[in-house]
Amino acid sequence: MSQSLKEIVISALEEVKAENITSLDVRELTGVMDTMVVASGNSNRQVKSLANNVAVEGKNAGFELLGVEGDDTAEWILVDFGDVIVHVMLPATRAFYDLEKLWSVRPGDFPENGDDEQNLLGDLT
Repeated sequence: MSQSLKEIVISALEEVKAENITSLDVRELTGVMDTMVVASGNSNRQVKSLANNVAVEGKNAGFELLGVEGDDTAEWILVDFGDVIVHVMLPATRAFYDLEKLWSVRPGDFPENGDDEQNLLGDLT
């Protein structure tokens, strides 16, 4: 496989005109995945098309698709390739959950003082 799965995912999202594609390296934060890709679609139909294209292109490139969740409502669809997890969301859903901010907090970011920790966590909500 000459292209990485991350490259295939991003290309598949770009083909269907995804907006605000963000790739996060989360290897330091979890052993479940290496990369999280977050993208937005402007309608439920586009979100569904984006997720479907990611799944199809990844499988066509020889990667194993572990699962797809959320395609019934298509507000937030998760496409799971194991090492790469893709979240395709409507803009309002993406703004509400703000996964990029949530997954950017590193263990060393928490201060020693519990009050300061509450302030940091309060910023995430």
